[in-house]
Amino acid sequence: FKGLGSSQGISAMKITVAGLGYVGTSMAILLARHNPVVALDVDPARVAAINAGRSPVADADCAAHLASGGLDLRATLDPAEAYAGADFVIIATPTNYDPATDAFDTSSVMAVIGQASRLAPRAVIVVKSTVPVGFTLAARAASGHDAILFSPEFLREGRALHDNLYPSRIVVGEKSARAEAFARLLQQGALNPDCPVLF
Repeated sequence: FKGLGSSQGISAMKITVAGLGYVGTSMAILLARHNPVVALDVDPARVAAINAGRSPVADADCAAHLASGGLDLRATLDPAEAYAGADFVIIATPTNYDPATDAFDTSSVMAVIGQASRLAPRAVIVVKSTVPVGFTLAARAASGHDAILFSPEFLREGRALHDNLYPSRIVVGEKSARAEAFARLLQQGALNPDCPVLF
């Protein structure tokens, strides 16, 4: 699918990114090029790093973009501050695989969904964390929040921002206006905005 249109003329969206690992940090920087972004994390050192213009992860492109300024990005430890007025909430928290249970630990993702549902009830929640098949439908049912989408990331650790700026493709797990709006945000931040988009 191509032809979502130019990134010009897109209204700015208030975006919350939960989780400042390499996925969350790179997504926050990508989206903060054109939109106000508030990043939320439980680690004070990561929050302080973002607010000081330093990268909390080892990624040369993240470090360069944060150091150069010009991003509408700040970080906080306070969920109420992070979610206030959000149009989109992007979840990039860890879901480590546990070989003992043969399952991903999605508890951090569900915790963010619960917080976001309460504090930003009109926001579209986009899961970027690695989750099992069927997670999105189960999370909608468990939370009572219908606007939850999955959008897989195709990022290399240490090269995550580069891979977000030059995506090979953008995938959003729904065919809807809200899915198209999220894809446009990713295209807007990318330096190859005409990459294939799949819904």
